[in-house]
Amino acid sequence: MPRDNLFGLTTPILQAPMAGTSTPHLAAAVSNAGGLGALGVGAASVADARTMIEQTRALTDKPFNVNVFCHRPAVHDAAREAAWCAYLAPLFGEWGAAPPTELAEIYTSFVGHAEATRMVLETRPAVVSFHFGLPDADQLAALRAAGLRTMATATSLAEARAIAAAGVDVIVAQGIEAGGHRGMFDPAAPDEALSTEALVRQLAGALDLPIVAAGGIMDGADVCAALGWGAVAAQLGTAFVLCPESAANAAYRARIRGGQAAETRLTAVISGRPARGIVNRLITHGEAEGAPPPAPYPMAYDAAKRLAAQDQAAFGAHWAGQQAARAREMPAADLMAVLRTEMAA
Repeated sequence: MPRDNLFGLTTPILQAPMAGTSTPHLAAAVSNAGGLGALGVGAASVADARTMIEQTRALTDKPFNVNVFCHRPAVHDAAREAAWCAYLAPLFGEWGAAPPTELAEIYTSFVGHAEATRMVLETRPAVVSFHFGLPDADQLAALRAAGLRTMATATSLAEARAIAAAGVDVIVAQGIEAGGHRGMFDPAAPDEALSTEALVRQLAGALDLPIVAAGGIMDGADVCAALGWGAVAAQLGTAFVLCPESAANAAYRARIRGGQAAETRLTAVISGRPARGIVNRLITHGEAEGAPPPAPYPMAYDAAKRLAAQDQAAFGAHWAGQQAARAREMPAADLMAVLRTEMAA
């Protein structure tokens, strides 16, 4: 994999996949502007994921990335889930609703998922990326045989070594500043919580694979800094949320525009796995003294989404990085142009 021209890009910028926020129009706009656009399909059905890929291909002839979730299969814990639902009861009660009596596994892992694998092989996106871990060896071999390029998220050197050993082409080094779900393979494992700079420098010095820096990168100067740390490109997520092409709802956009964007927190309260978002009432309630542990991932997300359906501002999952207050509102193509100008300054 060439280090000086990752995936043939004219601009070393990747749009983070952002499941639920990325769209075909956003991905295509970034790819058409010389970067690598992305679709986060981990929260989509196989049929919906196929449609998203086909729609993106109709909007661009450039490469784009399709990101899948590779978490371990969910393990239901009836007692823990019941305790969590009971703890959320006062929040549901604010509009006269009862808390759910059971929680669903709303996201299915890509690992060993034959139908999802067939869909990816049939639609053939140029790049496939993995979050929360890696697919099994047979899936990786099939993707490789089909000529697809692969990337995977690492939050530590140990995860990066596992990615390299699996034959994945590119490592996305996700620092603690990043918004959204932390890509830890095992969310119960110790987390050094390395900054993006520290992680990129560590991985670039230890491994002979291209490294993409992710976390806290918002402008062209940040991209140049990441390249100086040893990254071949930078991945930006929160920077694209305010673009009109994203699927961010009105409450999400308002909170990034407002002063709340300065206060983000890494928490497992919303989904059951560590993720960074703008602090809201669900987070403060779930982290209050005496609160039980949240339901396991992704069952906790089922409860959170039911709350958000009633009040997005108070309970919505507004994923954002530590630099969210620096987000700029403009079409994605314009943002890419601004980033290039800033990189050249």
